Amino acid sequence: MSDFETHTRRNADTLVVVLAGECDLRSRDEMTAALLDAVGSSARVAVDLAGVRFLDSSGLHALVTAHHAALERSGILYVVNATGTVETVLQITGILELLQQPAPAEDTAETGRADQRG
Repeated sequence: MSDFETHTRRNADTLVVVLAGECDLRSRDEMTAALLDAVGSSARVAVDLAGVRFLDSSGLHALVTAHHAALERSGILYVVNATGTVETVLQITGILELLQQPAPAEDTAETGRADQRG
């Protein structure tokens, strides 16, 4: 049996998917289903990784798959609260940058444009 849990909660305009335990091959299908359900029901999804102790390529694949599904729906999926080895894996693979939390809307409203990096 997999050591993995997921649940969701709504915070204003964001659906938060809280993951806990080990995101690996054994939990891949459950994780992917939870993330795809979330992006199917909300344009803005935050994935809270505070409770994740282990993340392998299966977990990375689930995150990227859900990210692409969100983009197809003109939505966004991003990760928050990654720490320790989970944060390191996300950094090394470039996924932490890909799935970074967007700048607050009020920041772009003040300048009239989104932050453009060159």
